[in-house]
Amino acid sequence: MPDISIPAKPSLPADDGVPMPQRMWAILTIALGLTLAVLDGGIANVALPTIAREVNTSPANSIWVVNAYQLAVTISLLPLSSLGEIYGYRRIYQAGLVLFTLASLACALSSSLPTLIIARMLQGFGAAGIMSVNSALIRFIYPRRWLGRGVGLNATVGSIASALGPSVAAAILAVAPWPWLFAVNVPLGILAVVIALRTLPLTPRSGIKFDIGSAALQAVAFGTLLFGVSEMGHGDSWVHVGIELVIAAVSGFVLVVRQLSRTAPLLPVDLLRIPLFALSVASSICSFIAQSVAQVSMPFLFQHRFELDQVTTGLLMTPWPLVVAVIAPFAGRLADKYPAGLLGGCGMAVMTLGLLAMGLLPDHPTTFDIIWRVTVCGIGFGFFNTPNNRAIITSAPPIRTGGASGMQATARLLGQSMGAALVALVFTAFPHNGTTVALFIATGAAAVAACVSFSRLAA
Repeated sequence: MPDISIPAKPSLPADDGVPMPQRMWAILTIALGLTLAVLDGGIANVALPTIAREVNTSPANSIWVVNAYQLAVTISLLPLSSLGEIYGYRRIYQAGLVLFTLASLACALSSSLPTLIIARMLQGFGAAGIMSVNSALIRFIYPRRWLGRGVGLNATVGSIASALGPSVAAAILAVAPWPWLFAVNVPLGILAVVIALRTLPLTPRSGIKFDIGSAALQAVAFGTLLFGVSEMGHGDSWVHVGIELVIAAVSGFVLVVRQLSRTAPLLPVDLLRIPLFALSVASSICSFIAQSVAQVSMPFLFQHRFELDQVTTGLLMTPWPLVVAVIAPFAGRLADKYPAGLLGGCGMAVMTLGLLAMGLLPDHPTTFDIIWRVTVCGIGFGFFNTPNNRAIITSAPPIRTGGASGMQATARLLGQSMGAALVALVFTAFPHNGTTVALFIATGAAAVAACVSFSRLAA
């Protein structure tokens, strides 16, 4: 029988990954942590009306239960990836798991909105610890020849967790009050921590000092950028939006200037000088803008224009993440053999066609008319995402894997946040046909991602 016992202690990775069964257990804890972090990014959405009622707050204020988590993740990804390079990715991942688990317990025990928001921010910092070094650890867990498979498996886990989020939330709320949305994380988190302590590999350390000033600057830059874009999309005062965007621009400029003289900068400007890395990050941002615009606007298209109910809407949107989950491992194997520029460019071209077809839906579509379009979008994104993530990680030197991992996650979050804000802005500007306009914008963003991806063939 194969040895499935958990190793007594972690080991340094070999030149080409870690041995079995350590690799299997390390993969399991990576999958558990990612599942928890992705699920909790959106699992609270379903319960917001109930939470608002039970903690005696307005629906508008309850949105902070979601925003606090997302903001904490966004502003801490790069600092935590930098800390991973300094102190070891294993330590940051384990600390993230511990904080996430304790914060989940605090969320479950919260009885007021302020305490819940604080607990959700701590949970977001824990999730950032998990996501910031997730891809970096994969590089040291898998043999290089199987790295694409590892990235593909990671994408599969993330896609399944994203697809199951609303269903898991609905199932829990059907039998238990909302605190159980967070309480269920505690036993899974403890299990993940125990396995992580025993199996995650030790990794090289950079030996540099942590740049506190740069961490503060990037938090201000990304935080005010996200607030400004979000408020612009929701029709807030242009004065407030302008002030926030100016603060973001100034702090971002100062941050970039500060990073130019650093040997291992927190904002990886050194990696952005590598054409393959820079183009992969750019195509990632464009692809997630396209995905976010489409997935935020499609429910309004289905329910407002086609007058479908919420259950049907959810079922019609499910093929996208499920197809990504099926395609990702296959795309990962191809990424070990073929250039990311070719695979990603073809994938984004397919997604462009799917989004264009979605925007051209007739007034009375059949179920098949919708499903095949959604499926095509999922196929295209599935063939893009895994090879692109692999290119971001492998184009960086091994000692800078943490910076690459943090930048990969940051690109995804920026794209998703900007896409959601764009939808709100379009709906305000085009009250009658906003969903169609949004889908055409998503088509354009996907086409740009395809062009940028193909350009990597010459990099």
